[in-house]
Amino acid sequence: MQLTQIKNQKNDILSCIGNTPLVRFNNLFLGLDSTVYGKLEMLNPGGSIKDRTAHNIIRHAMNLGKINANSVIIESTSGNMGIGLARICHFYGLKLFLVTDPHINPLAEKILRTFHAEIVKVTTDDGTGGYLNSRLKKVEELLQAIPNSFWPDQYHNMDNPAAHEQTFKEIVEDLGTAPDYLFIPTSTCGTLRGFADAIQQMGAQTRIVAVDSEGSLIFKDKPSPRLIPGMGASRKSHFLLQDQVHDVVHVSDADCVTGCHQLLAQESILAGGSSGAVVKAIASYQQNFLSGQQVVAIIPDNGERYLDTIYSTEWLEKHGLKTD
Repeated sequence: MQLTQIKNQKNDILSCIGNTPLVRFNNLFLGLDSTVYGKLEMLNPGGSIKDRTAHNIIRHAMNLGKINANSVIIESTSGNMGIGLARICHFYGLKLFLVTDPHINPLAEKILRTFHAEIVKVTTDDGTGGYLNSRLKKVEELLQAIPNSFWPDQYHNMDNPAAHEQTFKEIVEDLGTAPDYLFIPTSTCGTLRGFADAIQQMGAQTRIVAVDSEGSLIFKDKPSPRLIPGMGASRKSHFLLQDQVHDVVHVSDADCVTGCHQLLAQESILAGGSSGAVVKAIASYQQNFLSGQQVVAIIPDNGERYLDTIYSTEWLEKHGLKTD
């Protein structure tokens, strides 16, 4: 019996990574003469843009022979990179150790364990408003202790930004032209660097506006505690080239929460904290847009993992946060 060819069939779950939709925001910015779109990276299989990063790094390392069937993968993560790696390592049958901290949300941790990732949690603040340096110190200890281990090193590995050059190409293809502005939340700055490199390669005039957390050390030198995971960092970025960034908008934890609830209420999009930050950044920056310009917001992850935090009345009250 001859089998019917299925249109748009995928070979496996990893081939579903990428080609996420670009969706117009029709209600968030009423009265604005520019058009704002969201690149819904939350619709990757693992629920975030980090699927692209994890897949590109592991695939390239396997092709170069840096990873074999008995390798142990060790990485630092606040959640999303870990989930991307967990699925990919599960797919390839690779052992995975993830170094996390108290800011990881409980649902993300459950997802990681479901994919059989080993969780190592550091609890010592690194003194710069976060746990990143403490996590990286633990990664170094594990790499020395575990034979045949491999560190994806999302903080320095150029396969991180290389993964996001494709994301920009997808946006241009969907719009039919390069956007005038891109609003990108920052952490490792791998996403930002990948977009910026693609913009330069294509000769586009797109302006990048980096969206960072108040208290992050990526663009400033004075740290302060941060509550929302997945955005900002307690150290400078290896990937960041300042001349690739048109402007920077810093957003508070409170604004992240407000932006998330506005995105849900007005566009029915349930997204994570950095998406709320991007919404508020665009709102504060909209006076700079010219009539007819096209603006793209990167929506990095799904909001379901934040149901017990950003979307929880009890959690908001505990931390003195409001939704408006």
